[in-house]
Amino acid sequence: MGDEVGGLAPGRWTIDPVHSEITFTIRHLMTTVRGSFPDFGGEVVIGSDPMDSTARAEIKMASIDTRSAERDEHVRSADFLDVVRHPVMTFKGTGVERAAIGRRARQPRYHLGGELTVKDVTRPVRLLTEFHGVGSDPWGGTRAGFTATASISRRDFGIEFNVPLQGDKVMLGDTIAIALEIQAVRED
Repeated sequence: MGDEVGGLAPGRWTIDPVHSEITFTIRHLMTTVRGSFPDFGGEVVIGSDPMDSTARAEIKMASIDTRSAERDEHVRSADFLDVVRHPVMTFKGTGVERAAIGRRARQPRYHLGGELTVKDVTRPVRLLTEFHGVGSDPWGGTRAGFTATASISRRDFGIEFNVPLQGDKVMLGDTIAIALEIQAVRED
């Protein structure tokens, strides 16, 4: 990562859930449904060589919010997330590598490889991550900012519920796009 991660000191950085968010989108009929998981936590551990850094997160599945209480209850059920039997989704980062910087990228980009576990099914996931810098906050802390995106197949995690429609169409798409906006606070 070199000079492009100035100020990102080695050590533990705790995710601040109040200033961070985990959102997702999925195709529903002819539109896209958006949602979030507001109850989560985790950390980023920056290595002496930043390419040896790791991350971990734990997301409370019951916190899902799609702006529809009825839909949220259905998604919490055994048809989808089965939050009674599987209350937590986890991510464990396993490695960092430099990503090509596209014409539209304004910040350094990296791939954070890791393992996502949903409903006791673990699959590899690769997050395209942008580092937004480090700065002081009004409370005397040091914060780092990151954005990360990935796409997963819900079927890969055993989430197969769907409603067939006319012809060969179905109500829900398989691809879930995930987006993270993360502020992490340096631990002393």
